[in-house]
Amino acid sequence: MRVHSSRHRFLARCVVPILTVAAAAVATTPATASDPDAWTVRGPSPATPVSASVMLDSEGALSLAVSHQGRSVLAPSAVGIETTAADLTKGLTFIRREDRVAVENYAMTTGKQRVRHARSAESTLSFAGASGARMDFVVRVSDDGVAFRYVLPDTDGVTVKREASSYALPTGASAWLLPYTPNYEATRVETTAGAASAGDFGFPSLFEVDETYVLLTESDVDGRYSGGRLTHQAGSGTYTIKLADAEVTSPGPLATPWRTAIVGDLATVTTSTLVDDLAPASKLADTSWIRPGTVAWSWLSEHDSPRDPVRQKQYVDFAARNGWSYILIDEGWDRSWVPDVVRYARARGVEVLLWFHWTALDTAQERDDTLSLVKAWGVAGVKVDFMDSDSQARFKWYDDILRKTAEMRLMVNFHGATIPRGIQRTWPHVMTLEAIRGAEQFRIRATTNTMFPFTRNVVGGMDYTPVAFVVSDRDTTDAHEVAAFLVYESGWQHAADKPENYESRPEALRTLNQLPTTWDETRLLSGRPGQDVYLARRSGQRWYLGGISAVPAKTFETPLTFLGKGRWLVETLRDGPHGLVREARVADAHDSLTVPVATNGGFVSVICEYTKGMSTCDRPVRRVPQTDLVVTPDQAQTRPGGTIDVRGTFTLPTGGPISDVQLRVDPPAGWRVSGDTVSDKHLRAGELISGAWTVTADTEAAPGYVDVPVVATYRFAKDPQRRPVHVEEAVQVFVPPPNPTGTAYVSDLPFLSESNGWGPVERDGSNGEMNAGDGRAISIGGRTYAKGIGTHAPSEITVWLGGACTQLQAEVGIDDETTQSGSVAFQVLGDGQPLADTGIIRSADGARTLGVDVSGVRTVTLRVTDGGDGKNFDHADWGNARVTCA
Repeated sequence: MRVHSSRHRFLARCVVPILTVAAAAVATTPATASDPDAWTVRGPSPATPVSASVMLDSEGALSLAVSHQGRSVLAPSAVGIETTAADLTKGLTFIRREDRVAVENYAMTTGKQRVRHARSAESTLSFAGASGARMDFVVRVSDDGVAFRYVLPDTDGVTVKREASSYALPTGASAWLLPYTPNYEATRVETTAGAASAGDFGFPSLFEVDETYVLLTESDVDGRYSGGRLTHQAGSGTYTIKLADAEVTSPGPLATPWRTAIVGDLATVTTSTLVDDLAPASKLADTSWIRPGTVAWSWLSEHDSPRDPVRQKQYVDFAARNGWSYILIDEGWDRSWVPDVVRYARARGVEVLLWFHWTALDTAQERDDTLSLVKAWGVAGVKVDFMDSDSQARFKWYDDILRKTAEMRLMVNFHGATIPRGIQRTWPHVMTLEAIRGAEQFRIRATTNTMFPFTRNVVGGMDYTPVAFVVSDRDTTDAHEVAAFLVYESGWQHAADKPENYESRPEALRTLNQLPTTWDETRLLSGRPGQDVYLARRSGQRWYLGGISAVPAKTFETPLTFLGKGRWLVETLRDGPHGLVREARVADAHDSLTVPVATNGGFVSVICEYTKGMSTCDRPVRRVPQTDLVVTPDQAQTRPGGTIDVRGTFTLPTGGPISDVQLRVDPPAGWRVSGDTVSDKHLRAGELISGAWTVTADTEAAPGYVDVPVVATYRFAKDPQRRPVHVEEAVQVFVPPPNPTGTAYVSDLPFLSESNGWGPVERDGSNGEMNAGDGRAISIGGRTYAKGIGTHAPSEITVWLGGACTQLQAEVGIDDETTQSGSVAFQVLGDGQPLADTGIIRSADGARTLGVDVSGVRTVTLRVTDGGDGKNFDHADWGNARVTCA
């Protein structure tokens, strides 16, 4: 970059880390406006239809206006910023202007367009406030919109009180607005700029001004600032920025987020990448490990299924049969069985994603421990839920977890989250975000469905979780549901129904199996928010057309001029009189596609290059060969620094051949393995390889169970994904802690394993809520216990006794913190065998004394089950739980 003053060099050093782009060609020149009180910023080329005007009035207050093709779309409205040190919304004096043109080229791992070429004109207008404080007002204009931000050069830091930033629209402008909630899941409404109710509206907000559309949002928000929204007074056409925090404190210098207006016809707005163009460049040098794809997801159709490993394996089998890349195990999974499901899935070519409540990952220690653990299990990514905030503190948390997940090579899906503000460019392992009133609301409406491609999905991946046939309260057809998978963009597309419902609609499933989830090109064919939307997307050499409708039955027609030379096979799935129907025809670029669309219906067309004799565009789905891996022993015990001998045999029973076969031990961190990796270039049906290794435990190994994995990897011919298959089994090694002595409280002993129905198991405190330590002193029937275990049914805690103890005693019951009646049963197991069962205990029963003979028991398990009336209010305490030992 070439600069022309020492002051500008200072700002460049401070701001460039925020603005760095993947590749940029920048020219900078000083400029002086002919009118010292008004400045026009035009686009990077004479053909750019958008321009911005900045005015400084007699009171020293700034305003900004936006025009499209010479016509006003945003009238002059106030801009400026106020800090605790200076009011920079008035009393400003102009210093100078500098202009530059920035050209940015970058690639995405997700989204509507994989390779991006962004070009914008940028003007920096420098001002001094009445107190001498400095502010740069930076305006960018591109072919698809206008953005502005404030740069405050104070190196000592700055505390922002408010922004004056606002947008002035004609009161009669059509508007599609989202009443603000922190999770962006309210119902979007169609109104006008003036008729909208008083209150706050979430980004992105869409307006239509004389057939020009304006989508208002923001870009480049992270922990240095808080998220914004629009606030509005009834009857007014003005919308003002409101920050989530009363004050925002940031180390200096500060460049605020970009206030962003995407401007143009509806096709320009829908296909715009301006939000990503304005965001910081990718922080990841290597993105080879990041893989979008289709996800089988059980929670919406079967809320209890994430607690059932058998059912999750059935979802794995379904995904494997259909070439889907992932399953997501949502809330309810247990660490006791997840590693086994992960191994089962990976051997079949399916990766596993795990759900987390964000509070389970809200400290650095939790992120270090938990993410390292699930990565060791082989989990490919995480869904993190319920952040429900746009505060600066929450954006700092986003920064922290994104750094850690990138370090661990774990992909991410955020639910209960904010909207994308360029996050998927900066952190390309973010596959999608919710921030939408999706299928899980169980009130699917065609009208709002047709608003999303023009609003929320413009700014980034949208995890609507489509194709939910199971939802009975919907007014959409089956073809509409299938088409939503294509019309909505999401790097991970979570198909929300159960295998049986998809398999009962074979034509729908066949289509879903052929749809990508990332795109090289996207075009809007026609549509209007709240009525219908028809898109063409390209992946490689294939085109995929899809539409969803909220209007009465009609015939959709579009020219196929975007096709290349030659003949093309067009396969269309649509609603028929008795269910879904598939049709095929051969066409070329001179033809048109005509599709009957049912009321609230939809369609999907897959278009591939035609060769003589072709009858379908279907490609083979990925099906992984069946293999067997046998590991001995399956269980072992050793002390820290001790050794175990391990053997493994990997067999290809039938089929094949498979290639690049390797067999090895992947020791846990700190453990060592003696013995080489065994490999073979090819295995044919009936062939095998074997290996033997000696594994030495870490001298600092913590007590408990440790999996020592034996891993086989291989490739197979005609694999659509061209990536190795991972097959794994493990030796479960037990590292015993020291035997307890005397009278030992269970809460003071190391847990070999633990699980809890809500939040973590608490030592010497009640269960409380989701966070560790958020309960209170254990209290049952009015009696308080200084020691004990606080749980929530269903729960289990296992501790080591080593045969050294004779008696376990506790006072058990439901904690007094519950506001309604619960019911539970307390059980004690010794080495897996039942020793005691209290039967059902209710809240009104108070404490019950429990005494159990544990003579000779090596491991004791304290289990709590639900009493049969659901798990709510089942806060179960083991008061003064203790063992008597030698």
